[in-house]
Amino acid sequence: MRASELSELAAFVAVARHKSFRKAGEERGVTASAISHAVVNLENRVGVRLLNRTTRSVSLTEAGELLQSYLDPAFGEITSALDALNRFRDTPFGRVRINVPNSIAPFVIGHVIGPLLDKNPNLQLEISATDRLVDIVREGFDAGIRFGERVSEGMVALRIKPRLRLVVVGSPAYFERRPKPITPHDLKRHLCIQNMFPSGARYAWEFQKDGQSVSFHPTGPLSLDDHELMVEAALSGVALAYVWENRVQKQIAGGELVQVLDDWCQPEEPLYLYYPSRQHLSAGFRTLINAMKAQA
Repeated sequence: MRASELSELAAFVAVARHKSFRKAGEERGVTASAISHAVVNLENRVGVRLLNRTTRSVSLTEAGELLQSYLDPAFGEITSALDALNRFRDTPFGRVRINVPNSIAPFVIGHVIGPLLDKNPNLQLEISATDRLVDIVREGFDAGIRFGERVSEGMVALRIKPRLRLVVVGSPAYFERRPKPITPHDLKRHLCIQNMFPSGARYAWEFQKDGQSVSFHPTGPLSLDDHELMVEAALSGVALAYVWENRVQKQIAGGELVQVLDDWCQPEEPLYLYYPSRQHLSAGFRTLINAMKAQA
């Protein structure tokens, strides 16, 4: 097989995975038009349409689905063969793609990146930080980080640190105008930011103490899906925020924010690094796992 033919097949596999010429181009390090050109050449060579294209979407034809079913394991074997050569190298190499919620990424994996890359200069770490719920298999990630209750079945899950919790904070200026809440029920008399997922769905502020659980659904005028913006809003004194404690430790210590209902705010479910159980573990990915285990 000629190198150009193999490149065309790789381009098709990337498009099939992402359902996007742009994302496939980003993965392959070329332009979307180059990916499109490669797929057209492949279709002309085999004499079969592999993709259905519109201005807004890309989908596989029946023939395309069949070809993908053969190529995915074949390219997996190629990757495994190349990675096996790592035992002849001093350090792992290649790319490792990780998905992690944006709201917790800095204090979950941020401190791991520097030492990991310092020790492994040939490793390429690609981190996608988004609070959108991601299917790591469909979107081509090696692994993801989630709270335990959100890890899909059939995944290998490695428990990692830290154990996080959400806390309620407000500015000193805000509490000059209103008394501090003593129980979650007192929040009904406060302006509270509504927390949103990227989908737009709201989620409740959850509290627990002495076996009693309380779910509070804010009805304030401000709704946000970004914890940084929530912190900024709280600092401005406009409302109370329900944010990750790690994000506001400095502001609390410096007196810029006041934490309330501390005894009602319990740790969330443990965090896990998870990945498909049947996935071949590259040397680079194993190195990342070991780095995460070191802090566990």
